[in-house]
Amino acid sequence: MKIVLAEKVSPATVAVFASEPGWRVVTHDQITKNLAAELADADALVVRSAVQVDAALLDAAPKLRVIGRAGVGVDNIDAEAATRRGIVVMNTPGANAVAVAELTLSLMVALARMIPRANATMHAGKWEKKSLQGVELRGKTLGIVGLGRVGLEVARRARAFGMELVGHDPFVNAAIARENGVRLAPVDEVLRVADYLTLHVGLTPQTEGLINAKTLATMKKGARIVNCARGELIDEVALAEALRSGHIGGAALDVFQKEPLKDSAFFGLDNVILTPHIAGSTAEAQEAVGVQIAEQVKAYLKLGVVQNAVNVASLSHEEYTEIAPYIGMAESLGSLLVQIAAGSAKAQPVESIEIVYSGRLASMRTELLRNAALCGVLSPSEQVNRINAASIAAERGIRVHEEKKEAVTGGAANVLKLTLHSASGDLTASATVLHGTSPRLLSMEDIDIEAPLHGTLLFLRNKDIPGVIGRIGTILGEHKINIANFTLGRPDANRGKARGEAMAVIQIDADDNHAGIAQAITALKSVDAVLRVGLVKLK
Repeated sequence: MKIVLAEKVSPATVAVFASEPGWRVVTHDQITKNLAAELADADALVVRSAVQVDAALLDAAPKLRVIGRAGVGVDNIDAEAATRRGIVVMNTPGANAVAVAELTLSLMVALARMIPRANATMHAGKWEKKSLQGVELRGKTLGIVGLGRVGLEVARRARAFGMELVGHDPFVNAAIARENGVRLAPVDEVLRVADYLTLHVGLTPQTEGLINAKTLATMKKGARIVNCARGELIDEVALAEALRSGHIGGAALDVFQKEPLKDSAFFGLDNVILTPHIAGSTAEAQEAVGVQIAEQVKAYLKLGVVQNAVNVASLSHEEYTEIAPYIGMAESLGSLLVQIAAGSAKAQPVESIEIVYSGRLASMRTELLRNAALCGVLSPSEQVNRINAASIAAERGIRVHEEKKEAVTGGAANVLKLTLHSASGDLTASATVLHGTSPRLLSMEDIDIEAPLHGTLLFLRNKDIPGVIGRIGTILGEHKINIANFTLGRPDANRGKARGEAMAVIQIDADDNHAGIAQAITALKSVDAVLRVGLVKLK
């Protein structure tokens, strides 16, 4: 067995492989020719972030079975090309959670006690004790947006400081939140009550710009914000203005919209702490990700155990060809439902998920379809992929029930039906793939409605009365929004469903007209006959 470690890793990482009899380990400093030549007879490749593992490099590795990324992001690996070649791609999510949590708490303490200014004035030969009176964390309310691995690690440590914890995460089980002393609340309440706010969510259409001029205005005067997640979560100009005005008392930022940070609205503000994306940069975290990926790769090579894979499970070429279109469809359906659920005023955390496979899908390897659907549902929460989605759902206490039905009602040969169960009610939709390439929505809630399952979609629930369609079209036209597809549906009276409401699914050309879309949605909501409007963005 040959293992190629293409980048520098810790001695402990090398030792995991070197301890196996007969295994040959080639470290980055032992690559005498070039990486492609070294991979000609390699079984496994381990990289960090520098080496680009593209299709051309994989062509030079006919024996390669697994690629391990010592870290979370896999942007430098062509996972699709690896999947086509039957190569498993693994990463190490959560290995640096403690490091990120510790920096988060460190920044909170630094804000509370003005440590950077105290240090700077002392080095300048000044003794400004009277002007450096800080505050305690004890008794303050910490708002945590995102209760994945990092968010929960922050919660555990913040409890030791005697803080009151309130958090928002639609995908965490209430029991897990209670175990960690976190009171769950809607995100607007979290922002409103927080003395300190920390962000631990991934970047999605729903979380981008979460902290903006409008949400900042709802926060307590003097509140402090910490961000060690993604820079795009914050409107930097709006935050800088709130800091200058004194409405926000301080901020500590480790991530930014554009990195490295060379020009910023935060420069010169003495109530802002800036660090260069170092949350996961500890010796322990870096060693942990190396050892973890080594253990995962070894387990796969020896036992066939797949852990934290970011691509689909190993399939024959024929199996993969047949199921591939439905994998994408399942993920889009999950993403659609969770985006619609998140837009509801009565949104509650998902408690369980039901998946029904009909037709030929029932005889396929549905673990892939299940995980793709879960990946779509969980994608707003944290790093999730089509292999680890089931374990993340289990960690969050979300029950998953699957059912297979060979018979199909209606015209589609293969149908996947997905239902999200929560305290606020159930949300159901079904979909299929037409012509082998076109994902299509078949039903939504109690209405049969065939519509594209990709791109930017507007969902409207409206009174089933004359004039509504024309008014919708007029409003979209007035805001210069082009309609790519307009589909209508209403309950089927022949199946005993009462009429009175209808649904429209409108695929629009989004382009860069974000302001126009927001204005159009506001205008649509003001129409008496329109009961609900939701925006969904799919791949």
